[in-house]
Amino acid sequence: MAGKKVVGLLVGRENTFPGPFLDMVNQRGADVGVTAELAVFGGTSELEPPRHAVIVDRISHEIPYYRAHLKSAALLGTAVINDPFWWEADEKFFECTLARKLGVAVPKTVVLPNKDYIPDIDHQKSLRNLKYPMDWERIVAYTGLPAVLKPNTGGGWKDVYIVHSIDQLLSAFDQTGKKTMILQEFIDWDDYVRCICIGRTNIMPLRYNPRAPFEERYVISQPVEGPLHEHAIRDAGTLVEALGYDMDTVEFAVKDGVLYAIDFLNPAPDFDNFSIKEDNFRWVLEKMTDLVIAYALGDKTPPWRDEHRWWKHVEKGPTHDALRA
Repeated sequence: MAGKKVVGLLVGRENTFPGPFLDMVNQRGADVGVTAELAVFGGTSELEPPRHAVIVDRISHEIPYYRAHLKSAALLGTAVINDPFWWEADEKFFECTLARKLGVAVPKTVVLPNKDYIPDIDHQKSLRNLKYPMDWERIVAYTGLPAVLKPNTGGGWKDVYIVHSIDQLLSAFDQTGKKTMILQEFIDWDDYVRCICIGRTNIMPLRYNPRAPFEERYVISQPVEGPLHEHAIRDAGTLVEALGYDMDTVEFAVKDGVLYAIDFLNPAPDFDNFSIKEDNFRWVLEKMTDLVIAYALGDKTPPWRDEHRWWKHVEKGPTHDALRA
């Protein structure tokens, strides 16, 4: 990737972030040889030299082809935000276990077997290791009621059920199909904070109301201050550093002074200016621009670069040009 360093952006339906982000990177990168563009992929060979020094990924969780391309690009030297290998493996139940081990409070959580399976699964032979029927009484004795039934992966408050009885739980569970679900203690919160996290060290706690309409959920008129602000930054920083996410949001339900990490698998977080509001939008643009330029110039290295087993073998192998000869 000689000459100019190119930053690529992968996006979905969002409209307010891509243009201003590309403009800011191009403006600030002009003097240091960094440009930015929408990345365009299609039929790439396995050893095609990567065009991009950095790719910001905000849609591969919905487009499997992009994820395949990004993993190959990472192997060939592109700094991908966020790590496509870990993002593909990361799940909420694992994150709850991790948070507990790190000393961050989380609601009591149980991972549940799927309601349904693909047709090739033989219930008598393929599921011999599965305990059935489930002991729902024991499960809700642990989580308590009401409880929250939600997917083990995914976000956007999709397929989330608040259940107040075992009958409601079974009715909701019957609608989950092939999704793996978790059942989680319901925190009847008296405050709620969402932290926008960029580069693992830039963390902005914002008061948030998940019950409000989407564009009104960030409560900008009530800033997070004092010990709550410090606690949110500390716990959010602990989580994103452990997960290696350079772009994430971490949500805390606050009850009686305890911050419960509710959702921190958000590696393509909401960056739209109409939801996070203009001052925070500007902060996101500046911190994301700082991050991608630092990665493009080699001033920073992605946190996952030396952690994957294959990386040390790639560094010892033939050069890219030799492989293509």
